[in-house]
Amino acid sequence: MKITIDAVSDLLKSMDDVLILAHENPDGDAVGSACALCRAMLKLGKNAKVSIERVSNKLSYLLTDVPTGDFDYKYVVAVDTADNNILGVSNTSVTKNSKINLCIDHHFSNVLYAEKTYLDEKAAGACEAIFDILKCMNIEIDKDIAECLYVGISTDTGCFRFGNTTSKTLRTAAELIDLGVNNAKVNRLQFETKSKEYAKLEQMAISSMNTYFSGKCAVLPITYDMFIKSGADDSDTSALASLPRQIEGVLIGVTMKEKVKGTFRISVRTNPPADASAVAGMLGGGGHRLAAGCSFEGSLNDALKAVLKCAESELKEIGEL
Repeated sequence: MKITIDAVSDLLKSMDDVLILAHENPDGDAVGSACALCRAMLKLGKNAKVSIERVSNKLSYLLTDVPTGDFDYKYVVAVDTADNNILGVSNTSVTKNSKINLCIDHHFSNVLYAEKTYLDEKAAGACEAIFDILKCMNIEIDKDIAECLYVGISTDTGCFRFGNTTSKTLRTAAELIDLGVNNAKVNRLQFETKSKEYAKLEQMAISSMNTYFSGKCAVLPITYDMFIKSGADDSDTSALASLPRQIEGVLIGVTMKEKVKGTFRISVRTNPPADASAVAGMLGGGGHRLAAGCSFEGSLNDALKAVLKCAESELKEIGEL
């Protein structure tokens, strides 16, 4: 059931002993929104903890002084997670089919798996929605909360370059900077800093990238062997998802990441008029028009065939083939 911002504000005020979850392979918006909400609940004197799987080095500092881990919770809140099938639950007693009391999200593809859902499809990220909720709750947004929110908003907008950036998004970011966020420092860490291991992985991946359908689709494979040879960690690879789309003429960019042998995490990034959620949806995933994802079990060759079949279907649908 969808609820209003006033209703979600009242609901959060009534909760205690809250476990906050995000999605698997958490990005900046997932980590930022979970940590910001947890810090806000602590300000209200509530008992709250965050459980997030495999946080990257670039994002781990947001968890400083945030209680983490499983505990004897009464309520479960999911943030930035459109489907319970991608909930990050491996470190908890929660299962993907457990009752989720509340979901706070911005994905139009949300399947409404929670008992109650606050869904702001116009928000650039879950962090923008949580900013509004905290304002509604009259909770003081201190510097630590502000930084969590800024990281989430900036990363989900590609440092304010993506089409989901609105004037409201920019006003929200400006207010967070006024609250003490060092935006230059955050932007440098999130968008300009690479580990040596990641640089090796990026080099191998780019050399393996190919284009299809007269250059309208580009696919970048990141195989298990590449991870082994480079020593890179999966959590450092989120920036690779946008590389195929950056090639001139590409409408559908796909990154296929095989961190576990035989299992591919597929990220789809598109340029208009192609719909990333349509491509990912054909393989059981979902997301936004310009950014979506799914998973695939099988060999690299099988994954590539499946992806190209879906990309071809979407290109035909929009009249590009």
